[in-house]
Amino acid sequence: MKQEESATVKHAATWFWKWILNNKVVSILLISLLVLLNILAFSKISYIFNPLKDFTSVVGLPILMAGIIYYLVNPIIDWLETKQFPRMAGIFLIFVIISALIVWGATTLIPIIREQTMSLIKNWPNYWDSLVSQVDSLLRSDIFSQFQQQLNEITENIMSSISKEASNLVNTTVSGIGNVVGAVTNVFVALITMPFILFYLLKDGKKLPYYFMKIVPTKLRLSTYKLLGEINNQISQYIRGQLLVAFFVAIMFWIGFAIVGLEYAVTLGVMAGFLNLIPYLGSFIAMVPVLIIAFVTSPAMLIKVLIVFGIEQMIEGRVIQPQILGSNLDIHPITIIIVLLTSGKLFGVPGVILGIPGYAVLKVIVETVFSWYKNISGLYEGDFNPAYEPNIVSRKKKKTK
Repeated sequence: MKQEESATVKHAATWFWKWILNNKVVSILLISLLVLLNILAFSKISYIFNPLKDFTSVVGLPILMAGIIYYLVNPIIDWLETKQFPRMAGIFLIFVIISALIVWGATTLIPIIREQTMSLIKNWPNYWDSLVSQVDSLLRSDIFSQFQQQLNEITENIMSSISKEASNLVNTTVSGIGNVVGAVTNVFVALITMPFILFYLLKDGKKLPYYFMKIVPTKLRLSTYKLLGEINNQISQYIRGQLLVAFFVAIMFWIGFAIVGLEYAVTLGVMAGFLNLIPYLGSFIAMVPVLIIAFVTSPAMLIKVLIVFGIEQMIEGRVIQPQILGSNLDIHPITIIIVLLTSGKLFGVPGVILGIPGYAVLKVIVETVFSWYKNISGLYEGDFNPAYEPNIVSRKKKKTK
């Protein structure tokens, strides 16, 4: 009797081990369930993180600003060190250059931008009215007469949508006036504290990985160090590349608009450079007001602006971006557009600007975790793939004689 009970218990234990404990699919589902339960539990007690949220809202902006400048200027200081230039002297030199650029911008560039911006805001209704009048005259011509009713309905729908969105924007702005003081305070605190954070990042930044690795379990230190190194490489390349590309784009548009005699050349060039921080879409968004102003000015000016835009796109796409950005992020253009739309919807303007580096960091983490899972799961052994391998056509460069 005891032997039968022992055999039954052993059989049950074997069955439980085979189908539950030693089943990889069930293990994955159980782990996913535990993760979701933890997320649910934390969502119910999220109020305990309010102090951390307030702390981040105050300290996050200066740290972000200091980190961006750090990634931009740290390679210069490292290069000076290779030339036997003391690091502290290099940091002091960088601070002097940044201070000189700020003084130059405050005394020369910012007044011009302010004057042109105020003039553009003042004259924009005239530009818009002239554009609407010319488009309306075009639509009333014989070419579009047969489509007049449909075009009127489309125009009314567009104007209704614009009015509705403008009304919502005004309401949101009025209701959020109380937050303006807090935002200005945060920016002021960030501008004051950012130089100090930047100084210590440049001075002791190389020591941070060593001290951080001390709190990581010993068995995880090597993989964690490689992961953080890859993340740091992705962020540094993206920030340096995008800022340098945006700078050159602003300079090219500034010079191009000034050559063709377009009004507000400085403001429109700086705006184009800033919007170029949004990959693929930024330059085209920046060209919308430029094309409106050129279209209202004269047909010749419109043609000149289009030529400037074409030359800028050619130089940026074939010279600047390949030399500065290259293909280090290895992200498909469709993926970039999807990330921009999603991050913009979720987080607004900061999401559009920081969406791509955030995605690059997340991609590195997911690839590392997936690689680890492939090694321990045993589900990806062998290289069998029933799908046809895509044909990759390699183009050989023609040898010049």
